[in-house]
Amino acid sequence: MRDTPIIIALLALVILIPAGGCYRTNIRRQLDPSGRTLDSTPKILADYQPWFGHPDHINVGYSTQDPDVLRRQIHQAKNMGIYAFAVDWYGPRQPFLDHSYALLQQMASQNHFHVCLMYDETEEDNGHATEDTLEAMDEAYRNYVGPNAPARDAYVHYQGRPVIFVFPKRGHTDWSRVRQVVDGWEAPPILIYKDDPPPQYSADFDGEFAWVHPGPKGWSTDGSEWGKQYLETFYRKMQHQHQDKIAVGGVWPGFDDSKASWGLNRHMDRRCGATFEDTLHVFRQYDDGSLDMPFLLIATWNDYEEGTQIENGVAHCESPSRASIVQGQ
Repeated sequence: MRDTPIIIALLALVILIPAGGCYRTNIRRQLDPSGRTLDSTPKILADYQPWFGHPDHINVGYSTQDPDVLRRQIHQAKNMGIYAFAVDWYGPRQPFLDHSYALLQQMASQNHFHVCLMYDETEEDNGHATEDTLEAMDEAYRNYVGPNAPARDAYVHYQGRPVIFVFPKRGHTDWSRVRQVVDGWEAPPILIYKDDPPPQYSADFDGEFAWVHPGPKGWSTDGSEWGKQYLETFYRKMQHQHQDKIAVGGVWPGFDDSKASWGLNRHMDRRCGATFEDTLHVFRQYDDGSLDMPFLLIATWNDYEEGTQIENGVAHCESPSRASIVQGQ
């Protein structure tokens, strides 16, 4: 294992302490920084949702367009050993989210933190996916990544290149065309796709990242399927089939989409922090230097609608009806 202090820091997230008759995670206290820096490898990223405060999403008690909220979240994340937020972003298709991201990158620059984009492919099967992506990449270069972008010092880079995650939806983007365009950037981006890209576009991506998945048995009614086999298959695939690619490991605390308007009654039990710890344990097994794994991605920082957030704790041993949504309550 290459960086034991990073793993120790993450394990500190699941220390359980008594609180009000139940157990919950004390993630607000500062982690022991002995022998560890935010720049250690693998760098810890946390997926970030920038849409709270918009009427299409639930009320979590804050707006992601409030600079004070963003500063507080950055401070909290840094104290937890998190290097950067990977922010869900749709380009100009979603102006509210784009504005939230711009503010967050500005706050990150001012507070010695980092951010990067997780581009969400269009969900509309209207034949414009490639054009939407090209428009989004152009905006990303002008406003966030390129040489004239404000606060570009806060953007995540690896080996001198900006990192962009790609979350697929309909899968109709011509990524070879996109790759040809972004290769003309001052520093061509590292594109990292969720799981396997379409075979015809495999060469256009530099890596793959793991995401919340219960495994081949699917979602269980009792929430007991937490993704062990999925994660093991992901790491082995990267070891044996994609040694030339970047592998981004994944950890998550659980899943519950009952608060989401798009919910499908999917549930993965947090098990008082054991789900987070078990997904982390699988990562540790494969973090032996055989893979190029510069990042570890936590899913997620604040997706309250799908119940993957760690902002207000990892364990959540209290019943769902009693679990608080708003951070700090």
